Amino acid sequence: MKQIIARFIAILLLVIPGLGATYGFLLMKDAVFHYYAAHGDELIKPQFEWGMMIGGLVLFLIGVGFIGGWTFFRDRKRNYLSSRFREKKPRPPRPGAQ
Repeated sequence: MKQIIARFIAILLLVIPGLGATYGFLLMKDAVFHYYAAHGDELIKPQFEWGMMIGGLVLFLIGVGFIGGWTFFRDRKRNYLSSRFREKKPRPPRPGAQ
């Protein structure tokens, strides 16, 4: 039973940032869409919704960064990364060199 709860919590740790990133993308999309939609109406002077755009960008970057970092460190632990991303090991001293 503990294993099921642990896996459920692990899934939630990935789903919540994913939902945040999705919502942030939707906020950015809506900000751009509202700006272009207002261009068709001559009575409304279009103003870009910077607060919505920046808030969406922050949510998107936090969500994507969390999921990307989680994947990167999991792959590093399992040794799936290329050699340039692996932790550097110190070189052994050369024989005969002082």
